[in-house]
Amino acid sequence: MGSEKFFKGGEFIITDALPEEVFTPEDFTKDQRLVAQSAEEFGIKEVAAKAEELKELNPDLLKQLLKKAGELGFLGADIPEIYGGSELDKVSSVLVSEKICSGISGFMVTYGVQTGIGSLPIVLFGTPDQKKKYLPKISSAEMIGAYALTEPGHGSDALTAETTAVLFDDGKHYILNGQKQFITNAGFADYFITYGQVDETKFTSFIVERNWDGVSVDEEEKKMGMHGCSTRPLIFQDVKVPVENVLGEVGRGHVVALNTLNVGRYKIAPMITGSAKVTLSEAIKYAKGRVQFGRPICEFGLIKHKIAEMVIKIYVTESMVYRTAALLDMALKGIDPTKEDAGKKTGEAIRKYALECSINKIYASEMLDYVVDECVQIFGGYGYVEDYPAEGAYRDSRINRIWEGTNEINRLLIVDMLMRAALKGELPLLDVIKKTTEELITFRPEMGEEEGTLEKERKMVSMAKKIGLLAAGAATQKYMQKLANEQEIVALIANMIIEIFAMESALLRTLKKIQKEGEENSRIQIAATRVYINDVFPKVEVMAKQIFAAISEGEELRTQLMALKRLAKHTPINAISLRREIAESVIPAARYHLTKI
Repeated sequence: MGSEKFFKGGEFIITDALPEEVFTPEDFTKDQRLVAQSAEEFGIKEVAAKAEELKELNPDLLKQLLKKAGELGFLGADIPEIYGGSELDKVSSVLVSEKICSGISGFMVTYGVQTGIGSLPIVLFGTPDQKKKYLPKISSAEMIGAYALTEPGHGSDALTAETTAVLFDDGKHYILNGQKQFITNAGFADYFITYGQVDETKFTSFIVERNWDGVSVDEEEKKMGMHGCSTRPLIFQDVKVPVENVLGEVGRGHVVALNTLNVGRYKIAPMITGSAKVTLSEAIKYAKGRVQFGRPICEFGLIKHKIAEMVIKIYVTESMVYRTAALLDMALKGIDPTKEDAGKKTGEAIRKYALECSINKIYASEMLDYVVDECVQIFGGYGYVEDYPAEGAYRDSRINRIWEGTNEINRLLIVDMLMRAALKGELPLLDVIKKTTEELITFRPEMGEEEGTLEKERKMVSMAKKIGLLAAGAATQKYMQKLANEQEIVALIANMIIEIFAMESALLRTLKKIQKEGEENSRIQIAATRVYINDVFPKVEVMAKQIFAAISEGEELRTQLMALKRLAKHTPINAISLRREIAESVIPAARYHLTKI
């Protein structure tokens, strides 16, 4: 880490950061690059080499691969050394997540649960005894984990679970009864992080071992995609759970669940980024070899457009993912994992970046859906055939917008978390909205051409923030505490926030690269950043218009639209030529090339 600034969660909305204040993939240290190379080598030699065997569920092979990953320290990236882990920084941990899976969905999911939601609750909230008992076995894959929160009648509304936990007469056990649904790794997991209601209302987390009496699983679900991973219902029938296996505090299971999901949903983003890079590579290779009308289809403009868009979206996602990883590293610095309050402090630190975690999850999952969809289109009829990689990638991608909190729920969370931070005084959001609104009375956009590379785009990002603040402020003023009931408006505000973080992350990354390596060596990154910001900026304006039209009318609406027009003024660029340049830079090597490891 260099001179990066410690920004608060959500602060990007009200602060224009400088390039040197954010971490980017160009800032990876030598050690981080070595970790990435090691994980990538494992992914290619061990995982991708067995791609065919991993297309359908193969528990023995999955367990064997997890054990090998454990031996190399990959499973213990987020586990302290004193508990058998490799205790990597969050940037390194994210690099492992991105590189290790090679786009193989079955392994990706199994690995993701083992290193994410299946173990993080114990890492974050376990007692020292629980950590000593379970974490060394988790990091070596001696024990494989699963996370059991969802129930047949409770998905997004998970905290109203019907599973019951009644304290037994001896005071030493809870008797657990209930059913969980869609549990990943359930077919071969050795333990489950699960939840139940104590005394009917105290939502509580438990560590439950598979071999205990009364624990059973139902048949494998027949799924649309992700055929290579295990997904089964889980049944608890009078399961005796020792009181020492309560995770966190009785009645505080929501703290365990929500913080785990914050990190879990964030950790999905790098794995998705790795899958997108593999898919892009497959699409380009096919486009180079497929000849139509006497030419490889990669030479046609519309195919170049698709390839360039894939590259741009991956570049933006990657910029966000590593920017966030570094923020988490800074937030967690100095927390002693051996102390009793380590879990509480870690939970508080992560909670502050829950907004960024949700943004990463939403953006990455929707980016991958775009990439796999266009990959099918480039493959044409063959993209619809099982023997080709596009078909499986297309089906596998779809679940990412559903699990770890649906993207709809995450959009609602983004605005809710932002408003909570404002009301608690953690973020001076309301003051900034007031100031922005007052400034608009005298605001006049600068005429004439901007000087300097990406100067125009920098101003556009700054204006996008003002537009977002103006729209969010007007909606808040209109509905006050009842804003949460206006879900369509909340989703539009969330979309603006997501795009602001995306635009700024790409912009700052590219400006930082220019500072270090010069414009010529940053040519494709500049092109990607310009195209992205110039494409998205008008969308932010449209979203603001939709909000204003929903909350205002007459003179008030005309005044808001006039203010918006002043903020949204911009001159379009020749995005077609820039996209061609991006595509032509990536086609020769047939792989994503904007990040050097």
